[in-house]
This record gives sequence, structure tokens and C-alpha cells, in this order.
Amino acid sequence: MSQTSDSCLDTWMGREALAEAMIPVIGRLYRENNVVTSIHGRSLINKSTMNILKAHRFARRMSKDELLLEDTAPLLNTLAGLDLGAAAIDIARLNQKFKEEGDGATLEEFLRAELAEIVGKRGADERTSTDVVLYGFGRIGRLLARLLIEKAGGGHGLRLRAIVVRRGSDNDLSKRASLLRRDSVHGSFEGTIRIDEEANTITANGVRIQVIYSNDPATIDYTAYGIKDALVVDNTGRWRDAEGLSQHLQSEGVARVLLTAPGKGELKNIVHGINHRDITDSDRIVSAASCTTNAITPVLKAINDKFGVIHGHVETVHSFTNDQNLIDNFHKGDRRGRSAALNMVITETGAAKAVAKALPELLGKLTGSSIRVPTPDVSLAILNLTLENGTTKDEVNNYLREMSLHSDLRKQIDYIDSPEVVSTDFVGSRRAGIVDGLATVSTDKNLVLYVWYDNEFGYSCQVVRVMEEMAGVNPPSFPAKESAAALAAIAV
Repeated sequence: MSQTSDSCLDTWMGREALAEAMIPVIGRLYRENNVVTSIHGRSLINKSTMNILKAHRFARRMSKDELLLEDTAPLLNTLAGLDLGAAAIDIARLNQKFKEEGDGATLEEFLRAELAEIVGKRGADERTSTDVVLYGFGRIGRLLARLLIEKAGGGHGLRLRAIVVRRGSDNDLSKRASLLRRDSVHGSFEGTIRIDEEANTITANGVRIQVIYSNDPATIDYTAYGIKDALVVDNTGRWRDAEGLSQHLQSEGVARVLLTAPGKGELKNIVHGINHRDITDSDRIVSAASCTTNAITPVLKAINDKFGVIHGHVETVHSFTNDQNLIDNFHKGDRRGRSAALNMVITETGAAKAVAKALPELLGKLTGSSIRVPTPDVSLAILNLTLENGTTKDEVNNYLREMSLHSDLRKQIDYIDSPEVVSTDFVGSRRAGIVDGLATVSTDKNLVLYVWYDNEFGYSCQVVRVMEEMAGVNPPSFPAKESAAALAAIAV
């Protein structure tokens, strides 16, 4: 029997009350215990009542079952009573594992066993902090700043200490702060921002960022600002090889360098989730590859592991970038001189070849091309693949859905099967790529997949994951292992 209007409203208000009560618990876990809680990888830190409700509702799209606040509220309250040490905890996955493997234990008994290594350690964080310098403060630089400020927590892990830019005007500092505060694509900064003209600093949500003006990456004394052994993230794209990027290492206070673009020569191109374990302590300079490479490589690995890829073509429908002209004007590149706001522009992409740098088993198997389109953000990769083993649309979609939920690639691969989604729906996605299940085409050994990706924010999230790997500041993650049922679902 359907609910009456009054009962629907009563149910909604009850759920609102549960979500409201969760907010201070989530906050205390974060501030007092250094515990970051999430739902299928979507952080709950500093989220509103409505966003918490939406996160629970979103779980239905992922696992076909809506996540009930009646389950997560007591789970959070129990976590808060365990005096936990630092960790990243996915309450949706933890709740599912309790339901499948609780074996009659109470919720507290299950959680004590599952989180045994951090129970009773009250905020203990064995991670050392790593100073971070953003060299350049463009689209990616500012999004990295937002993410690092969001992750500041108790000061452990990655600490944003400075940005380096060329002075653009007398009021350069206020303009830089304004660009951090307001973004036409990603919206307003969530928090407060203040500037100190005398000290040349921007303070965002308590994070004090030194603004350094320089034209030369090799002559900056970072130690003069109290910065040491820093990880410099070069997001200018000006230098792409080891020789150019090694200029940073000549500056006092720099230990390592990360490039937010495809690296040239022998530089390691890292796609987190695929080959991040290839980073060694001796690697002084590393590349985080490109947004497109990050979007497609995890999906390609998943498909290759299960069905085998003989060969394929990658076509990207990519939002325009600052490298193109707004109106027709000279450009050294072919076609890129034509107006980005008015045209679809055929251009080249190295993403297909770059996949092999992270996933050598696909060497020589992929070709690629790109069409730039008049949208400011969110792109689409179309993977046209020939497989070794045939499959069906349902089989491949179910497999990729499970991979997005329960595999080691769950931070990279997302999945959606809504008939109404368009590109703007994926602005702010924290996954590297989102498989559009309804668009999948499968005829035996021929497979076409459509993968959306926020080429700015989703890529920036991948860059931060590589930074955390380079700095060795990843907190323990729970549940540490998937449930037996989840692993079985992936294997089927």
C-alpha cells in the first residue's frame, strides 16, 4: 500500500533528523581521531544534512540497495566510542561486510575485530607530514589547493605550504585569492579565505599558504619560509622531461618533484591504482600522466584482466582548455588556433600510447584521437575494443559495477546507468572515470564503452593520490578486505 502524503513527510523528517545527528559525530571523528569517513569513497567531512542524505541515496545507484541511515547512524556512534586512531573508513562497505559476515556478533564486537589495529589509539597518527609546494596556480593548481586544504585535518600528511607564481599585477595576491575563492565551473570555495599583503600569504580554512613570486624554479630558497624536504608539484606544463624538471631540485628545501602532465623520456608516468607501487624512494621526479590516461587506463585494465584486449581505438570528446584560442588567432598547433568556444576541433592525443607506460600489456594495441568541444569541463572517452573472449552488455556492465564497488580500482572507476545524465552531472567527480552503463554496446568480441571524466577535478584527485604515495602518508583504510560475497561477485 502506498504511503500517504503525511506519512511520506514524516519519514523524510525522520531521515533528516538522523542525518543531522550524524554531522557532529562525523566532525568529532575527524578532529579528535583523524578518521575520515565516506560512503563508497565519497567523503562525509564538512557535508550538510542534505549532502549526507544524497550520499546515502547515491549508494542505491552503486549497489542497487539504498543505504539506510538506520544502519549507518548506530555504526558511526559505535565508531565514535572506540577511541580510534587515524584511518579512512568507508561506512557503506563496512556496513555491508557486517551484514554479510557478522556471524551473530554485535555491531561493536564486529567493529572491534575489524578495526583492531586502531581501536583505543585515540587519534594516533604514525604518518609524518610532508611540505607541499604548488609551482603554478592555474586550473589544476587551484583544484589541488582546494583538495589539500580539505585534507589538512590535524596537520598530518600533505601540508600545503606555498605556491609559486609570476607576479601578474600590483594586486596579484588578491586576484590569486579571488580565483581560489570563486570558480565558474566548480563553484565557490567551501570556507573562508584571508590575505596578508605584507606577508604575501593566503590563509584558507586555517591553512597558511606562502605566495612566492619567481620566474626561475632553480633559485628559490624555500627554507627561508620554513619549508624543507618539500614535494614540488609542477602544474605549469612548461617542462615535461627530467632535465627541465630537475631545475626544481636545485632550489633549497626541495626533495621531490611531481609533474601534472604526461612525462617525456624515461620519466615514470603514474596512474594511481595501476602502477603507483612502481614509485620508489629513489624516484626524485615522477609524472602523474594526463587526465585522459588516468580516466581510461583503470577501465582498460579491468576489461583486459577479464576478457583480454586484442586491439582498440580510443576517441576522446574533450572539453576545451587554455591551450586553445577563444577566437580565431595564430596558434603553433594545427587547428587549435580556431575558436574553442565556437567549434569542434579535431586534434591529436597521446593518451592511447601513454596507457602502455602504466599498463605495458597493452603496448601497441591502442590508437587514439580527440575532438575538442565547446564545454569548459568534463570529457568523454569512447573505447572501441576487440576482445579475446566474447561478452554481453549485461555481463560487462555487472562486472564493471562490481569493480567500482569492491575492487582495488574502486577509487578510480565509477559506474552509472541513469538514462538522463549529461556531462555537467559529473563536474566534481572524484573518480578517474565513470562508466556509462546504458551506453555500453557489446556484440560478442566487439565492445564499445563510454567513460565520462572530470578532466579537471577527477584528475586532480588522482594527482593527490600519487602525492600521498610519494610522501608515504596514506592512512590505513577500512574495511581492509572485501567481504567474501563481494569478491565472489567480481570473480563471476
